[in-house]
Amino acid sequence: MPEDNPTPRSTRLGRIVSISIIVAAVISGLLLIAETNRYPRTDDAEVFANFIGIAPQVDGPITRLAVQDNAFIKQGEVLFEIDPRPYEYALQKANSDLNTLEGQIIDQRRTIASQESAVGAAKANTDSAAANVDRAAAAVNEAKANVVNAKAALDAANAELLYTTNNYHRIEPLLAKQFVTVDQVDLARTAVTSKQQEVGQRRAQVLLAEAQVQSAQAQYEQAKAVVEQSHSQLGQSQHSVLTIDPLTAQREGRASAIRTAEYNLNNCKVYSPFDARVTNLNISQGAYAHTGQQVFTLIDTRVWWVIANFRETQLHRIHPGMHADVYVLSRPSIKYDGVVDSVGFGVQPDSTLVGTFSPTGLPDVQRSLNWVHLATRFPVRVRINAPESEPFRLSESAVVVIRRDEKAK
Repeated sequence: MPEDNPTPRSTRLGRIVSISIIVAAVISGLLLIAETNRYPRTDDAEVFANFIGIAPQVDGPITRLAVQDNAFIKQGEVLFEIDPRPYEYALQKANSDLNTLEGQIIDQRRTIASQESAVGAAKANTDSAAANVDRAAAAVNEAKANVVNAKAALDAANAELLYTTNNYHRIEPLLAKQFVTVDQVDLARTAVTSKQQEVGQRRAQVLLAEAQVQSAQAQYEQAKAVVEQSHSQLGQSQHSVLTIDPLTAQREGRASAIRTAEYNLNNCKVYSPFDARVTNLNISQGAYAHTGQQVFTLIDTRVWWVIANFRETQLHRIHPGMHADVYVLSRPSIKYDGVVDSVGFGVQPDSTLVGTFSPTGLPDVQRSLNWVHLATRFPVRVRINAPESEPFRLSESAVVVIRRDEKAK
């Protein structure tokens, strides 16, 4: 019958194998720890790229949708078109408004030219009226001089009349005594009569000269009134001249309306700003697009990153410029070269340790165990050196191994 208990030899062999397995496991663990410390690695990583929401800048129905969901498009390709007719009409109206304004400016210039001619005529009238005043003043002075001359002539005529009268009265009594002849008396009487007539004429001339003074004075006053009226008309003409500034000031506003209309019309076609993948496309042709309302999303395929969350105990071995090996789990056999762009300096505080914080905009790196105090993980941005044609997907899982402390060329 076989023995139920193993032999001492087999027992020793089993112990040796067990101890060897344990030692190998310990050595493997130590080697793994050493390797991990030398080359930090993490599988808590995701592929990342910049992405933007595409939203129209004008309202209107979509008349053409030129892309499909998940399609690759090149920079400058048309994404979709919005009905341009309302914006074409707005551009036509803006151009018409500017042309109307230019016509108004031309008409206003003509009106201003006519008003300026009227101002020139009023100024000429003012100058003529001023000359008339000077002439009237000269006429007044001349009339006054005539009065003086007429009065002097009247005084001389009165003196001669007095002399002839006295001479007549002296020789008339001598006729009875026949000291003088009748002819001498008649001659003296005739001289008195002649002088009386001359005095009457001189008095009439004085009255005429005085009347001329009054007439000249009236003409002078009238000339001054005409001057004042012409000055008033000149001022009125000058103040009635229109200015073109209010119209010319509207030019920039009308031109701005044209530029705005052209801008809106150009925005009826939406183009891709960069090489990208279309995603989250859930509308179709005919849908009404609203300004600022996102239609779909574009993923920028020009540059891809891996956001790798490393434990805080590993960060002192990671520096910008270091190279890294990147493995994407959808293609685990392909190794991509990467370069560390930056190392994060802040994450959301752990609410289980410090309480709840209001949103801060910091990365939220969750810890996987709640009952064990784990090292905080900080995001490290690793840029992937790969062509745009590589089929990376946003947020797909990745593994990152920091390999060597060399600056990226």
